[in-house]
Amino acid sequence: MFGSSAPLCIPPDKKIEVIELRKTLKKKIAKQNRDLAPHDLLRYADLIRATYLDIRDRLFAPPVLCNTDGDPLLFHTLTFRVESAEAAFDALAPLAVGRSREELLDDAELGDDGKLRKVDIDWIKEGNRKFKTWDNTILGHIRISEGRVIAEVNSENRAKRLRKEIEKRLGVLAVHESTRAQTLEEMRKNAPQEAEDAELHEPEMEAMLRDPEVRKQLQAVMQKQVESWIHQKIPALGGRTPMQAVRDPDGKEMVEALLLDWERRDERVLSPNQIRPDIGAIRRLLNLPFPEA
Repeated sequence: MFGSSAPLCIPPDKKIEVIELRKTLKKKIAKQNRDLAPHDLLRYADLIRATYLDIRDRLFAPPVLCNTDGDPLLFHTLTFRVESAEAAFDALAPLAVGRSREELLDDAELGDDGKLRKVDIDWIKEGNRKFKTWDNTILGHIRISEGRVIAEVNSENRAKRLRKEIEKRLGVLAVHESTRAQTLEEMRKNAPQEAEDAELHEPEMEAMLRDPEVRKQLQAVMQKQVESWIHQKIPALGGRTPMQAVRDPDGKEMVEALLLDWERRDERVLSPNQIRPDIGAIRRLLNLPFPEA
């Protein structure tokens, strides 16, 4: 028994890989017209051990953070030289989908002559590929000032797309000067004041969450997003949605493993006012049984 044990417990969400291993082993003995037996554990020991070691290595690997497009987070700052802030605004304002010129100019800074000096606009698209309940997605931020356009996005792909958009819309009126990329860790090191400001805002957030009406509204928004998960294509489920995966026994077991992992994570108390989603609602939508107490 001890010879077959390992020091690391496999968490529920990694059970999917164990299920895939089981499917692989079943295929290997399919022609023998029998079920998996104890001696198969010895026969395929190398494959079983490799699966365990892969899971172990991934558990200790640093997380890969991505935006809602699925791109790895890598913060880019693009700088352009422009002749006129007004011309730049006229050309780039349509990138803020759903916002009128008047709304964008509400917080703009004007000179004594009434001409535009500074304005901030968001790069917005309608909807969201990952969260179907979102009306729009902010892809980046653009700051226009006299002689400069500075754009910030959180991935390499978005940086390439936004550069093309700016150069297409402004043409010869804009000259690309530089593109600077930073990881999240580098941004934290270079912006200590922002980190301090974030800590100062934590007590304010805690106070907001103590308000029953605010908690109710935030809970409703979170629950709506969480329940939309059943219609999202999940890589761990082979690109299927949870609603599709539960139609076969192995897929159903995989979805249950993901939900169990989700429930265990939510059991951790991070704050007395922490908002938690109702995972039971997802189980009901998928017609899955509740785990035994």
